[in-house]
Amino acid sequence: MKVKVISVLEDNYMYLVIEESTRDAVAVDAAVPKRLLEIVRKEDVVLRAVLITHHHWDHARGNEELVRLCPGLRVYGADERIGALTHRVAPDEELTFGAIRVQCLFTPCHTKGHMCYFMWEDGSPDAPALFSGDTLFVGGCGQFLEGTAEQMYTNFTQVLGDLPKET
Repeated sequence: MKVKVISVLEDNYMYLVIEESTRDAVAVDAAVPKRLLEIVRKEDVVLRAVLITHHHWDHARGNEELVRLCPGLRVYGADERIGALTHRVAPDEELTFGAIRVQCLFTPCHTKGHMCYFMWEDGSPDAPALFSGDTLFVGGCGQFLEGTAEQMYTNFTQVLGDLPKET
């Protein structure tokens, strides 16, 4: 599993996760479609799905354009406010994209429908990865826009706190 970190919108990131044996890819929070598709072409991969952490424009504004440009593209998320949503995910649901496995971790607080995505490949020497949207940052956490401090505390101590240390 190869993860491309893509800096966008001055202070945000989107990600391209590549299943190296099939050259299929999954994007996370694809807010800038043209930039993402430029990297998809450069990496010579096929974009199969987009995982959206929450509905805010700086994470999800590119969905409609991506679906238009990539017929059959699947858009996953936990909130009905996510544009072009094709697959609504549930807490602890597990998704599979080739060898890439994804556990959907429900982390409400920044938004009521916020979902983090924990990804790994069985048998891979690569560390698993967490895509935390606006729940967890290097220097703190997202604003409590639709939730409470108690919810964020649970997100950190139980939901994300139980992930393997090598994540």
